[in-house]
Amino acid sequence: MEQQKVDMFMMMNNKYLPESQILFIRERLLAADDSKEGLLHAIQFKDPIITLVLSLLTGQLGIDRFFIGDTGLGIGKLITCGGLGIWTIIDWFLIMNATREKNFERLLTIL
Repeated sequence: MEQQKVDMFMMMNNKYLPESQILFIRERLLAADDSKEGLLHAIQFKDPIITLVLSLLTGQLGIDRFFIGDTGLGIGKLITCGGLGIWTIIDWFLIMNATREKNFERLLTIL
């Protein structure tokens, strides 16, 4: 892809992706052909802020994990009531990074 298109994509989607993977993503986008451009713009990234709000409000039910696609962990949190509250509190600190990692995995399936 062209440098300008890659820069535009990165500027628009930077907050949805892990900071540690930005350079890797940029390199992969530059190496990708133009046929993937339409697919890249069709990706619906999950917002880490919305996931954090879901975790704060309904974390004990696992809705935050269902939202990002971790169905197994969501069921586990639902059955254990958020690990008796402990898992819920831990997720308040980890859920934003988990969301970014899931978005990164979704992007890699296209690239």
